[in-house]
Amino acid sequence: MRMSVSADAVRGFTLALLLSATGCSNLAKPGPQSIAGMSPTGTVSLTEIIAVGAAGGKGTLYFQGGSYPFKLVGGVTGGGGASNTEASGDVYNLQILSDFPGLYTQSSGEPGLEKSGPSDLWLRNKKGVVLHVTGKQSGVTLSLGREEILIEML
Repeated sequence: MRMSVSADAVRGFTLALLLSATGCSNLAKPGPQSIAGMSPTGTVSLTEIIAVGAAGGKGTLYFQGGSYPFKLVGGVTGGGGASNTEASGDVYNLQILSDFPGLYTQSSGEPGLEKSGPSDLWLRNKKGVVLHVTGKQSGVTLSLGREEILIEML
């Protein structure tokens, strides 16, 4: 028996592979619904600086009685401008330290200017670790509606 595969099926499979490869395997937008019934497994504090679209920063993960420094690479996708964000919050669904580093994403909605004020980010990596951080952003950046932060342990 010969099987045929439609062009739409091939396109769908290719898209799924691309999203998975870029760390976007969690298509649902992270938010309160993504942690329903969970308790925090750690906390995090971070500082991120965006200048002319390039971003970097540092932070500390507090997990199972230890503190683990990390660096941030990434930022507001398509970003331009300059801003400084100081934030802290809870970590969910982290069972082992090696699941913490990686690319965290958030689909924040409509493209536009993000101005100084409070920040409330829900980020998730491909291993299912969720960060809910709140803080304050000063400055202005251009957003295409999606944040990406790459966390690397120091």
